[in-house]
Amino acid sequence: MSTKGIYTAVSGAVAHSAKLDTIANNIANANTPGFKRDQQLFKEYLTSYEKQPTVLEVPKVPASIDSFYPLNGGDKSYVDLNGTATSFGQGALKLTGNPLDIGVEGDGFLEVQTPAGVRYTRNGHFTINAEGVVVSKQGHPLLLQGEEGQALEERYLRIEDASQLTLTAQGEVFVSGQNMGKLSLKAMTEKDALQKEGNSLYSIRENFANQIEDSTNFRIHQGSFEQSNVNIVQEMTDMINATRIFESTQKAIQAYDQMNQKLANDVPRLR
Repeated sequence: MSTKGIYTAVSGAVAHSAKLDTIANNIANANTPGFKRDQQLFKEYLTSYEKQPTVLEVPKVPASIDSFYPLNGGDKSYVDLNGTATSFGQGALKLTGNPLDIGVEGDGFLEVQTPAGVRYTRNGHFTINAEGVVVSKQGHPLLLQGEEGQALEERYLRIEDASQLTLTAQGEVFVSGQNMGKLSLKAMTEKDALQKEGNSLYSIRENFANQIEDSTNFRIHQGSFEQSNVNIVQEMTDMINATRIFESTQKAIQAYDQMNQKLANDVPRLR
């Protein structure tokens, strides 16, 4: 019995260790513009349900209750990591007055060009590089809407001075009063299609390309940027709870270990 229990306790400790890592990452990015918080997902792993129904369990132990009543692992339940999920809730908009800061309200993601291809972001901090192209802090050019097959370089937003740039709430771009087109904002019919790549960038998961569409439910706020949607108070509360559960599983592991030691060392002496 102690052997079965210790593995259940270990699985719980591993799961809450991963949860603590996720919470710590959320807290570390609480001041990262456009960051979306993650949460760890778990599921209950039942050995019997993971096996094919045609598998024949032959008792491999001496005659005992386990051999007469084979449970096929039905008495064993573990905590299994089931990945992370991202919360795409709206972050608060912070006014900066910088014409190159673009705050997105709604479900749209700005398109930027990276060496790995087109990526999506909610980080509205932009600047102008030496070539006069509006780029992210990592140097990725911001993209305007374009025709199918059009070269990405032709979709770059080029300006000489930030004061020349005017954006409307609908994403229309004006440079010195001249209409240059619209910002390219995309939405995903399923948010699970997005996966994080770091630096506030998202890519599309394999086989989810058909989930991308032009966003219509958005509002652009020039001179502002979207803050992280991390709630520090909630994250600290979750960290305290996860830490307590992790400590409890450690105590359970120690208790099972002491039981095993007694079975191995003390019980034989009584015979």
